[in-house]
Amino acid sequence: PRLPQLRSGHIPVLLNETLDALLAPGLPGIYVDGTFGRGGHSMHILQRLPPGGRLVAFDVDPYAIAVGKELEKQDPRFRIVHRPFGDIGEVLRGEDVAGVMIDIGFSSPQVDEQHRGFSVVEDGPLDLRMNPGSGRPVSEWLFNATKEEVAWIVREWGEDDDPIM
Repeated sequence: PRLPQLRSGHIPVLLNETLDALLAPGLPGIYVDGTFGRGGHSMHILQRLPPGGRLVAFDVDPYAIAVGKELEKQDPRFRIVHRPFGDIGEVLRGEDVAGVMIDIGFSSPQVDEQHRGFSVVEDGPLDLRMNPGSGRPVSEWLFNATKEEVAWIVREWGEDDDPIM
């Protein structure tokens, strides 16, 4: 796999609307990007942080964390945390959190990197984990899953009314 990079050319959807809602109050304290990805939102948040503001970003993808570590070196107001955004309260307990932004979904580099298993265009291993170091690839699960287990997953999570195709 190629080394992940900060997405300086990437413009997140609804960027200005998101930043206006997050930063408009101009409160001092910590702002949170709960889904760092490749840093698209974080880079823009850092450009508009109010005086005394800091940005803490969360992600579970080790490739995103590698990119975040590079951004930490560039900007002392930024910190990356290798944990899910559900841990924000625990990680930032006692801190003054001024605003939180979470862009739910997966980032396009996860689809672009065929070894991740998210692409429907390129061949690659069937992995489908946001954090390849946690859990097991879906290919392993499928090898041992029963027909009923697969049907349940497709029915509950696959938006298909007839899981026994």
